Amino acid sequence: MRGISRLSKQKALVNVLNGLDPKLATVLLPWALRHPRHLRTFYHILSSHLYTKQLREKAVLNGLKIPPFLILSITSRCNLHCAECFAAATGITTSFTPSKYGQEDSVLNWEQWRAIITEASELGVLGFIIAGGEPFLFPGLLELCRQFKDRIFIIVTNGTAISETHVKRIKQLSNIAVLVSIEGGKEITDSRRGNGIYERALDTLQRLNKIGALTGISVTINRANYEYWMDSKNLDHYISIGIRIGIFTEIIPINKHDTNLHPLTSNEQAAFRSQILTYRATKPVYFIHTPGDEEYFGGCVSAGRGFAHITPTGDLTPCPVSNIATHNLRTSSLKEGLASPLFVAIRENENLLETKGAPCALFAHPKEVETIANTVGAYQTSND
Repeated sequence: MRGISRLSKQKALVNVLNGLDPKLATVLLPWALRHPRHLRTFYHILSSHLYTKQLREKAVLNGLKIPPFLILSITSRCNLHCAECFAAATGITTSFTPSKYGQEDSVLNWEQWRAIITEASELGVLGFIIAGGEPFLFPGLLELCRQFKDRIFIIVTNGTAISETHVKRIKQLSNIAVLVSIEGGKEITDSRRGNGIYERALDTLQRLNKIGALTGISVTINRANYEYWMDSKNLDHYISIGIRIGIFTEIIPINKHDTNLHPLTSNEQAAFRSQILTYRATKPVYFIHTPGDEEYFGGCVSAGRGFAHITPTGDLTPCPVSNIATHNLRTSSLKEGLASPLFVAIRENENLLETKGAPCALFAHPKEVETIANTVGAYQTSND
């Protein structure tokens, strides 16, 4: 009976994964079967998926849009100084000035983040993408993830701050995925992130895969590394290490004079999109490509359509590249922030859903965003 029960659960798991995205079943189930300790957590999370979906649908009937994911910039600290870092450009990893609503010039602490995740979970948020700064410099990061075993935590790290103690704790958790940021090969990665970073990032991937952790890579696509990722042999190298997730985000330029890290041309965008779709059909990896995948969702998914973003100081912004807010979660609830006129205006402005060939829809419409911000009384979360 136990064997039949397990088989039935696996079939149910496949059915739910197929309902979300058939690629999830083909990528994650074989991996989970090789690491059975993750299966029970998968069942819990899939149950939570169904439950949170119902909560979000009920919220819509009451006029409230709850995203399935939140991006948490959990710390302003970072041990690297990468070229063209958007987190630094938007003030996430630089010195902070007091926000309009926050009374302290400091980042949120562990208890405050726990309270935010608790409220988000109760509202219907299923998953949390942990960014920064460097997440593994935040004290108690993995304990925070452990507190919410029926939620998904995707930790995006530069791979240089994960200690052996972290590795041991990760081995005990089944509700997290660790994505290591990398640019490509050694020369490409080190030129943007610093000497020796490629080898350290690669070592981290190998250590995590050795303990059966769910891992992936996060890549910022630009003209410097575009050709590298067009070559399937380079991707196969990371697959051989054990990655199962690949997030490819086209760069948003912050330095107009650095042509090497400029966005792709329209022809390069089309070619890269075609290659991503080929990879998706042929490689054992779950791919996320922005802005390419946004077409499936009818355009930009910020401001609560698919996700929202919380800064290290608690400001609720439409997305990580947008440094405007009307609510700080030290003094406001997440529910209030998601229902704010700022978020509603962005979601209801169909023009803002279009990227117009840019890597980000909000970045492509600065005047419209500025008009909305002025109309609703939004403040900047950092100094430009």
